Amino acid sequence: MRTLHNYTPTLTRPQCTTLVQSTKPLQKMEKMMNMPQLRSSSLPPLSKKVGKRWKEYQGMNNWDGLLDPLDENLRAEILRYGHFVEAAYKSFEFDPSSPNYATCKFPKNTLFEKSGLHNTGYKVTKHLRATSGIKLPSWVDKAPSWVAAQSSYVGYVAVCNDKEEIKRLGRRDIVVAYRGTTTCLEWLENLRATLTHVSVPSITTETTTEPCSMEENGAMVESGFLSLYTSTVSNNKSFMSLQDMVRKEIGRIRKTYQGENLSLTITGHSLGAALATLTAYDIKNSFLQPPPLVTVISFGGPRVGNRSFRRRLEEQGTKVLRIVNSDDVITKVPGFVFDDVDKTEDVAACNGGVQVAKFQRWIRKRAEEVQWLLYSEVGKELRLCSRDSPYLRGVNIATSHDLNTYLHLVDGFVSSTCPFRATAKRFLQH
Repeated sequence: MRTLHNYTPTLTRPQCTTLVQSTKPLQKMEKMMNMPQLRSSSLPPLSKKVGKRWKEYQGMNNWDGLLDPLDENLRAEILRYGHFVEAAYKSFEFDPSSPNYATCKFPKNTLFEKSGLHNTGYKVTKHLRATSGIKLPSWVDKAPSWVAAQSSYVGYVAVCNDKEEIKRLGRRDIVVAYRGTTTCLEWLENLRATLTHVSVPSITTETTTEPCSMEENGAMVESGFLSLYTSTVSNNKSFMSLQDMVRKEIGRIRKTYQGENLSLTITGHSLGAALATLTAYDIKNSFLQPPPLVTVISFGGPRVGNRSFRRRLEEQGTKVLRIVNSDDVITKVPGFVFDDVDKTEDVAACNGGVQVAKFQRWIRKRAEEVQWLLYSEVGKELRLCSRDSPYLRGVNIATSHDLNTYLHLVDGFVSSTCPFRATAKRFLQH
């Protein structure tokens, strides 16, 4: 897993640069890499006291006025949650020859420290597993065990338990952090790009899960993501679905800290970003008294659902901040997007483009006939670009999607008119 190195961000006044100040870093990078890797040895400094403004930073006002230019405290908070995702990667057993492949390498009480995160003020309370619902052929039994790893460690739940950090944040924060795709079956699930209806089969209180009527509101999500979120191991009932694990743990934590100011922040990268969005949707739908503010911080996430799914998220009050790299192809899949058609038709008609408006209506009708591939972007977008960084010129597709590329770009971004600050520091090496 790639990590960050020699990372010393600053909260001082940014100095804008869109040019390489020296060719030495770039020349050094070209000599040292086939694929650049970003490394770090420590967390960024914490943002200043969030305090009474915590709801703004959690998206209560959809981050209006905080993204362009990027608010310094929000930058630090995004980086902080990004490092929680990084810990999910670092704690995953990647070695396919290990008997513990696809499990968590570290116990809950030392996960952060052994993942390189110190003094977070949070305590891990639950390891989370995702299970693929793909039915494998019988011949797979003879294949290496890593090929058929049906259930794997995907992240964790943590809760802020440090008094000083709670005071700084203005509330007690619950974090759910998800890594991206790693196992063979997860890759196969990613390819199941067609949309399927998502429903809520039960209502969860702090202590029980009660049946209720199935919800059918037209909301549809990617089949593979939903499978990983809701599937269980068929021959092992002791393995709950990711959905059930999250519901149960969030319910337990809320009961423990009943009466306190609580926030639920769900963060993830790539596949983890998709799972984070599904988790937020599910938590808001499945609790009789859902958390008042559920926030998703998404890094390099693919599309998740259709327009009805997006509309339902908005009605719930779920806040989603999508950090997107323009050079990252994963953020452009699956399916295709056909949003805001009515608005563009009205503009075309007002400008005398009657034929254009008719053509757009015809396109929309054709698109609706293949609704199983018609996706919609969700939430608020913070758009970045690898090409704005003097350290990332000429990088490849894999690097553009890497979590640490995202952290590097967040650290450097100032505004749309000043895309990268001179004081941002990242060093690339093997």
